[in-house]
Amino acid sequence: MDAPKKPLSCTSETSLSNDQLAELYRFLKLTRMFDEKTVRLKKQGKLTGGVFTSLGQEATAVGTAYALEEKDFIAPLIRDIGACFVKGIEPREIFLQYFGRGTAPSRATDVQFHFADLEKGFVGPISHLGDMIPVMNGILLASRMRGENRVAAAYLGEGATSTGTFHEGVNFAAVQKLPLITIIENNGYAYSTPTKFQCAAEAFVDKALGYGIKGIKVDGNDIIACYEAMKEAVAHARGGGGSVLIEAMTYRRKGHAEHDNQAYVPEGEIEWWAEHNDPVTRFERYLKDNEFLSGSDMEAIAEEIRVYLDKESEAAESEPLPEPLDAARDVFDNSVVPPAFRKKVLER
Repeated sequence: MDAPKKPLSCTSETSLSNDQLAELYRFLKLTRMFDEKTVRLKKQGKLTGGVFTSLGQEATAVGTAYALEEKDFIAPLIRDIGACFVKGIEPREIFLQYFGRGTAPSRATDVQFHFADLEKGFVGPISHLGDMIPVMNGILLASRMRGENRVAAAYLGEGATSTGTFHEGVNFAAVQKLPLITIIENNGYAYSTPTKFQCAAEAFVDKALGYGIKGIKVDGNDIIACYEAMKEAVAHARGGGGSVLIEAMTYRRKGHAEHDNQAYVPEGEIEWWAEHNDPVTRFERYLKDNEFLSGSDMEAIAEEIRVYLDKESEAAESEPLPEPLDAARDVFDNSVVPPAFRKKVLER
């Protein structure tokens, strides 16, 4: 964990335009500031569920999702809210979920972003253990039958590669030559289990060889590198080359959730990553050094996001709580319940 000889920045080789770089920065900063706000709301006792932040690994989700097209699908994890924002999911929708409001996408039947917006190519996480890979395979099979040249990305942690669902899903996609991109976010820990106790392989990307698919390893804290790696993967998959496995090397600087005090992390490790390899700081340094954005430009963007998030959260918090009868919707067959009760449920 020796300190680098010079502060880390991002790669200078990119196909992104100046406007795209500015937009990419807005998404990255939005992700960081959204997490910071939800942590504050949780400490104020306003949120009904757990808070899982992506602190330290925002670049992986934002950079990879930015390389997708509108028609493509993503299956993110709890630390990939940045990918949701890139795909058009508004902070208000997630705030509604967190606040447990009746107008939330799931009507408060769930207090995380476990919902879907198929028009935007978004399917919320069902499980962290690779279970979304078969879901993406199903979407891709249906797309193939309909003649749609669609790509799908499934995000998962390195711990999920030990599950049968991961093996079966990636193997099936490989055999069928589906345009599936599986993104392994190697953040050092599967909950509290260090990587060295999780897998004996030298690198998770080596698993791609066993499935006969393309493998790419990328610096997950370099947002430009993530974008370019995903761009290469998308071109390969959409062009008929089949599935791709990406291993993004990153690090989470918060516990599994706010209740996790990270007692299993060696002393000084989190501080080292914060000082030397923060994805937001690296991108800001790159933008300044190459004169794409100035410090005042970034401050203006941050203030714009702060105001935006305040409005989004206040609007969500002002929404009504769910009605008790709403709990019966989409759960029971309402055709067999008493007519009076059915009428009350269906009219809501």
